[in-house]
Amino acid sequence: MKVAFETLGCKVNHYESEALKTMFEGRGYTLTDFSDFSDIYVINTCTVTNQSDAKSRKMIRKAARRNPEAVIAVIGCYAQIDSQTIADIDGVDIVMGTVNRPRLLEYVERFLRERKPIKDISETKGLKAFDALKLDHFEKNTRAFLKIQDGCNQFCSYCIIPFARGPIRSKPKAEVISEAKELVNRGYREIVLSGIHTGGYGSDLEDTSFYDLLKDLSEIEGLQRLRISSIEINQLTEDILELIKNRPVFARQLHIPLQHGSTEVLTHMRRRYTVDEYKEKIAHIREKMPMIAITTDIIVGYPTEDEAAFETMMDTVRDVNFSELHVFPYSKRGGTKAAKEKHQVHGAVKSRRVNDLITLGERLAKQYRKTLMEKDIPLDVLIEECKDGLCEGHTSEYIRVQLESNEPLENTMQTIKLTYADYPVSEGKRL
Repeated sequence: MKVAFETLGCKVNHYESEALKTMFEGRGYTLTDFSDFSDIYVINTCTVTNQSDAKSRKMIRKAARRNPEAVIAVIGCYAQIDSQTIADIDGVDIVMGTVNRPRLLEYVERFLRERKPIKDISETKGLKAFDALKLDHFEKNTRAFLKIQDGCNQFCSYCIIPFARGPIRSKPKAEVISEAKELVNRGYREIVLSGIHTGGYGSDLEDTSFYDLLKDLSEIEGLQRLRISSIEINQLTEDILELIKNRPVFARQLHIPLQHGSTEVLTHMRRRYTVDEYKEKIAHIREKMPMIAITTDIIVGYPTEDEAAFETMMDTVRDVNFSELHVFPYSKRGGTKAAKEKHQVHGAVKSRRVNDLITLGERLAKQYRKTLMEKDIPLDVLIEECKDGLCEGHTSEYIRVQLESNEPLENTMQTIKLTYADYPVSEGKRL
């Protein structure tokens, strides 16, 4: 039988889908593309915004139209938060939340036998166990994502994820190390540590910390690059920074969410730092590692963001001088504190501010790349794809680079220098 997956949302969702694909393949199912006719469709949903919910519903209906007789299983964050809405969609047979995902294969095979709807939505509030999903390969990537923790304890005012995922649960360190070694043995050059609140790893464990995990991972023989997908500013402790500085295996990039450049707005968001604290830590990081790439997430149009707060944010972004921005327009999410705020920002105003910030972000990104080129700094690129005489990959600084080559360089690390600095794609030549 054929099974097709559609995965929406974050790297954690993609990791979970890849692990579930491995389970199905191990039982003899054939993976096929979601756009093809399939016997089973699995939609791994996202619920970060109301638009994410709508996109999830759209994917469910697409699957039902492609094969009205198919088994349709809907899993993930949106299923956890609003299971009844999903169960009421024509064609949906299985609804699972963010708990017990390893049982998906069991549920599919039970439905194939009994043809009775299945719903498994477990309470997330008191969760303590980490779902035992594991994988040793990815379908397409030359770098592998490794999920090390789940859940979040922050409860930022705009975010529904702590309700969908529950509190922080960390994967036992021995299991993380074992999985990482297996990935390296299978030829993956880079491992990206992923989680809902990645830097919170170990806070629920008695015998380890995020630093301990990073130290042990960095010592794995054959691993060429270790990247932290995202980490909060107040989780970058001095020992972690020293480890990153002194061990070349760590990517020369840190993705540190800012979310807003106004301390007043950060307070409304329930973020646990001020703009000044953020700036001071970034300055300290750059003292240790001068050319490290600092990338970030920013939400534009959060309720209470007036014109003055937006201008303050623009000033903050200029001052920090990020190497890349991920800009998100605020989207009201039912069930969150921010959705109840009276002073919502008008859509047209929000769009203009988003465009202004994206323009600034692109200028800063180009300048960072230009500086690397002017300093003539050698960069290591993990080649991900080669086609028609062009190879493309990402540097340690997470700069997307193209270079000319007719050689089969996929999944190799190449040292290059930039010859043309641009964004989103720069050009380089091999040394």
